[in-house]
Amino acid sequence: MAPTGRAALLAALGSLPVGIWDPGWTSLLAVNAPLAVACACDYALAAPVRTLGLTRSGDTSVRLGDTADVTLTVTNPSRRPLRARVRDAWPPSSWTPGTETEASRHRLTIPAGERRRVTTRLRPTRRGDRQADRVTVRSYGPLGLFTRQGAHKVPWTVRVLPPFTSRKHLPSKLARLRELDGRTSVLTRGEGTEFDSLRAYVPGDDTRSIDWRATARQSEVAVRTWRPERDRHILLVLDTGRTSAGRVGDAPRLDASMDAALLLAALASRAGDRVDLLAYDRRVRALVKGRAAGDVLPSLVNALALLEPELVETDARGLSAAVLHTATRRSLIVLLTTLDATPVEEGLLPVLSRLTQRHTVLLASVADPHIASMARGRGDVDAVYEAAAAAQAQTERDRTAEQLRRHGVTVVDATPEELAPALADAYLALKAAGRL
Repeated sequence: MAPTGRAALLAALGSLPVGIWDPGWTSLLAVNAPLAVACACDYALAAPVRTLGLTRSGDTSVRLGDTADVTLTVTNPSRRPLRARVRDAWPPSSWTPGTETEASRHRLTIPAGERRRVTTRLRPTRRGDRQADRVTVRSYGPLGLFTRQGAHKVPWTVRVLPPFTSRKHLPSKLARLRELDGRTSVLTRGEGTEFDSLRAYVPGDDTRSIDWRATARQSEVAVRTWRPERDRHILLVLDTGRTSAGRVGDAPRLDASMDAALLLAALASRAGDRVDLLAYDRRVRALVKGRAAGDVLPSLVNALALLEPELVETDARGLSAAVLHTATRRSLIVLLTTLDATPVEEGLLPVLSRLTQRHTVLLASVADPHIASMARGRGDVDAVYEAAAAAQAQTERDRTAEQLRRHGVTVVDATPEELAPALADAYLALKAAGRL
């Protein structure tokens, strides 16, 4: 015989989750049996959560500052329609601050036996891998009085790549490279050290380029043309020690160094040179070696995405040994590190001769634009003291750069926005002079 009255109420309450079955709810619902029955029925008619099928698809990589769409497909295998709210949880750095709630929560209505898709749009604020956490589903009954709730693990990883903002400079640098290569219509001959061809002399040509033997065999003066060296080896060395963690503006110095390294890698690979990458502080953090020209940039971007500054002092001797082990033949060593006096004088200078004896060394450093603005201040006493401090800091930096130049190192010292094009220009100048 079916239970009635209070027995029916207790039976309905018995089907509720353990968390709801407590003395407070019992006394409350006993007062109103129809409400209790409605709540029990609402809970019973809510679609189950544990049997839901969840899968992911969408973007697996995104540049820092761009958006990535990850689609979540929810399948309802039960015989009841699913009315639910879904929270797709990701690490906090997957969104700009304040947008997580709106971006990660979705409403769903799925008829029995069907599936629906919802898209979570990520806008990461940091480089690296962002891994999805759990998907929490709250299933409502028809009346919305009670819910079922559960969580599912649905793995997915989105790799956040460096933004490579300096790629806007690549067309102009490639145009300059074509001029050096003698492949554009310019009045000056192609510069470099590898012989290219002979052509007729025109006013303005360097008389030292006249080929007298070829001139003697024909009726006009012939000059040699040259092209930049090709198939040279370039090793990009990123210092990931504590000095790379210092922030300039809104980003660490390491990020500006990465951007400059990517522009130089793109330019050098187009110029026919081989590009490798070494990231080091007290051990090798990343190594990209032996990639084909078309694969260099994607490989570098993926390797740099996971790099973070390490709060340790860089081992200059270990870095020098790693460079010599990686670059076994004469190469252009591009060292992206600091120009601060202490790390250079106590760490780099004692081992620099080991590098300059076998390789051409180019050092690039990120300068703080705030120092230049401080040096211009004259409004009050505080501004004058700040200007004096800025002048002293810049003088020490210039002295350190001059020490490096006396050891045969080419130095590039520029702000984050100017470092990448300045480094590319220094590379082109070395290439034109035949110093690679």
